[in-house]
Amino acid sequence: MTCISGEMRRWGDVQRKRLTKMVVSTAKLTEKARDDGYAVPAVNVFDEVSMRAVVDAAEDARSPMIVQVSVKTVRTVGTALLTATFKAVTRDVKAPIALHLDHCPDRSIIDEVVAAGWSSVLFDASDRDLGEAERETAEVVAQAHAAGVDVESEIENILGVEDGIGSDEAKHSYSIEQLAAVARRTGADLLAPQLGTSHGAFKTPPALLPERALALGKLTDRPIVLHGGTGLTAKDFRSFIDAGVSKINISTAVKHAYMKAAAEHLDEARRLDKWDPPSLFKAASSAIREEIKEHIEWFGAAGQAGKGVGEKVNQR
Repeated sequence: MTCISGEMRRWGDVQRKRLTKMVVSTAKLTEKARDDGYAVPAVNVFDEVSMRAVVDAAEDARSPMIVQVSVKTVRTVGTALLTATFKAVTRDVKAPIALHLDHCPDRSIIDEVVAAGWSSVLFDASDRDLGEAERETAEVVAQAHAAGVDVESEIENILGVEDGIGSDEAKHSYSIEQLAAVARRTGADLLAPQLGTSHGAFKTPPALLPERALALGKLTDRPIVLHGGTGLTAKDFRSFIDAGVSKINISTAVKHAYMKAAAEHLDEARRLDKWDPPSLFKAASSAIREEIKEHIEWFGAAGQAGKGVGEKVNQR
């Protein structure tokens, strides 16, 4: 049984008095999605342009949304600016939007984000041995929960490298019984198991494992997360959603939409010798919105906002 130190609990009590929950609970969004047979898109953003585009896509489709930020982006942009940007972008938005830290093995970044009051964090302990992964996950859960922040847990590594985090080698794999037991002991809110996908673009057709998600869902009531969603078909996504997956991560598709639209715009600007940055931002934003709207439809999330899917709270 993993023990939480008294010092960690006291730290959490202090933080709880200081912080205000940002928007909605990632866990509640995904629990509702699981119960109603759809998945919440969890989309990585990199700056204000991509963040606004993703939020606009959610608002247009009346879809709940999880805006995700990688450790690389946090280090590049800064927690304070990302937090302020998110609050500004979502201030008048009616759709429930959560702000989530993606794949983070760095406890110091977790400290920053929890102190900033984000909706949730993914503590990626997949580079640790099982005992260490469980111990640290329990510590992160205690810290985050004291501040009203949800925790997604990854203790077995999902293949692929995304923004410098991850591995192309399967270092840690466990049984679904072990995953469920560790989640119960640590108190993690969401689980990210190996489901046959990988981060980044697929180099070969993946051997998908929706049946593993289904089996895990029979052992735990925690929402199950699919990582490495870019490149799957609508039918593939539906097989995972039918198996109980209720959070699906999309990152590479956003990067491709953003960069390809920017490249095409710059080619045209060079041809015409007209250089207007706001027009470039508009082109990139439009491409991202269309990409994400398609995924929202695939996930069955369109129109789900306002159906008892969490409530927005005051942002201070």
